[in-house]
Amino acid sequence: MLSYQHIYHAGNLADVHKHALSCAMLDYLTRKDKPLTYIETHAGRGLYDLAAPEAVRTGEAAAGIGVLEGRLPADHPYRRRLAEVRARFGATAYPGSPLLAALSLRKGDVMHLAELHPQEYQALARVMAPFGAHLRPEDGFRAARALVPPTPRRGLMLIDPSFEVKADYAAIPGHMAAIHRKWAVGTLALWYPILPAAPHAPMIAALHETFPDALDHQVRFPPARAGHGLIGSGMFIVNPPWGMADEAARLTALFASLKG
Repeated sequence: MLSYQHIYHAGNLADVHKHALSCAMLDYLTRKDKPLTYIETHAGRGLYDLAAPEAVRTGEAAAGIGVLEGRLPADHPYRRRLAEVRARFGATAYPGSPLLAALSLRKGDVMHLAELHPQEYQALARVMAPFGAHLRPEDGFRAARALVPPTPRRGLMLIDPSFEVKADYAAIPGHMAAIHRKWAVGTLALWYPILPAAPHAPMIAALHETFPDALDHQVRFPPARAGHGLIGSGMFIVNPPWGMADEAARLTALFASLKG
């Protein structure tokens, strides 16, 4: 349950998908002159070194952000955040979702981050110390239910489990329904992996029944290496901000360029 460490996968194609959409959502939400709350259920350590042996060994960052960053528009909010992180932490630094969010939020916005893994939590606390985030060393779904409805009520929750615990697929529709009942105005963004056996399919079918107007965006891509099971990435977004369907279409085209 606590064996997953994202350093092996930081900057991979799924990260590009998730982070490009997350940054676009935050860019839109922060344009309005009203405070917001950002909640993340499985935060990780927040900052990764793509020159670390773990990242180099898998080659996922080289096949991910190393290929696609230059194909994103120069003014994309994700590219702006990446440049800020490198200027602050060094050329091989790569931000996790919490750091991307922290750089996107404004004074008066509120951030809550949950992370259960003890070592990842300690690293997260160090990275996020300058940003005033509220950290919780606990199960992300328990934290999410306790935090809603948040103050301010406007906001975004990123639900990003590793899916190491296979029961998550069956449990997540219930978690999201319970969160939405208490926080109907919140944007709920669930990332999920696409694997050859499609374990996500029943989960997404159940979510569509509860949230028929949600945006479900999927991209497919080649495995990072022989035998690697991740062949795509999905984001299921309840109450998507305006313009996210267009952003999703742009990302579809971006990932299609991998085949060219």
